[in-house]
Amino acid sequence: MSSPTGPANGLPVRMPRPRPAGRHRRPEPAVAPEGAPALVLAVPGAPSAASRGLAEEIVSIGRSELPGLDARIGFLEGDDAEGAEFPALSRVLTSVAGDRIARAEFARAAGHEVPAQTGPDAVVVPLLAGPDADLLRRMRQAVMDSSAAVELAEVLGPHPLLAEGLHVRLSEAGLARADRARLFTVTTAADGIIVATTGGAEAVQVAAVTGMLLAARLAVPVKAAALDQEGSVAAVAEQLRSEGSTQLALAPYLIGPEAAEGLLDTACKEADCAAAEVLGAYSALGKLVVTQYSAALGLTQGAAAH
Repeated sequence: MSSPTGPANGLPVRMPRPRPAGRHRRPEPAVAPEGAPALVLAVPGAPSAASRGLAEEIVSIGRSELPGLDARIGFLEGDDAEGAEFPALSRVLTSVAGDRIARAEFARAAGHEVPAQTGPDAVVVPLLAGPDADLLRRMRQAVMDSSAAVELAEVLGPHPLLAEGLHVRLSEAGLARADRARLFTVTTAADGIIVATTGGAEAVQVAAVTGMLLAARLAVPVKAAALDQEGSVAAVAEQLRSEGSTQLALAPYLIGPEAAEGLLDTACKEADCAAAEVLGAYSALGKLVVTQYSAALGLTQGAAAH
């Protein structure tokens, strides 16, 4: 039986474990710096409940990666009306700038000293695995159409985490072994992978870099192709078969909203192969979004914590 001051005599007292010092100590979790610019996730493609849900999930993961982050969502083809269900990117950016001014005016009215603004109002992070020249041009135009000072971050790839995401999606579809050590057999596992993307030649080059990382994970040939270029996927499929692959799979190097409906189905029919799902709300995407946000501001994890 315990007393108000502790356990009864003879019972061990449970003391808090001391925090390890030095290099074994866990780093403090990073937090967004006070007054940091907003992160605005730029969502391409036609707005829908699905794309909004996807963006919200990625932003939620981003906030957990960097607590205190002001993260918002803007749609490249969104509605410019105030309070719209799918707000246009330019309107979201203008709203961010207005909010920052309002906060500064409120602080001054309360008698607080407000330092001069030195950074941008927002950092726009494109929800793109690779560079799509047309979509990036339109994002830059949306930035210019707003009244905000904005930094446009890099796209999310190439990156090992995206190769990991492609691997996961292939294994979920039964098209690849889930483990890197190849400890068990998947009878439907592909012996040749087509990493397919949209956005032109540069996008295919970036997809090829991630494809090399995927090939290292799966120990099978991987080649990149353009979903939006007629005959590209079929040509790459023929090349893989001529080199000895007999069971092909298509791994979409896409997050989802950026691709026109029907492109994947058409490509699979042309290449006569099965396909994995798009990356979608793969958990690592939230981390990559925050990484690109921090890189655009020149922040390291340690710097973000202060």
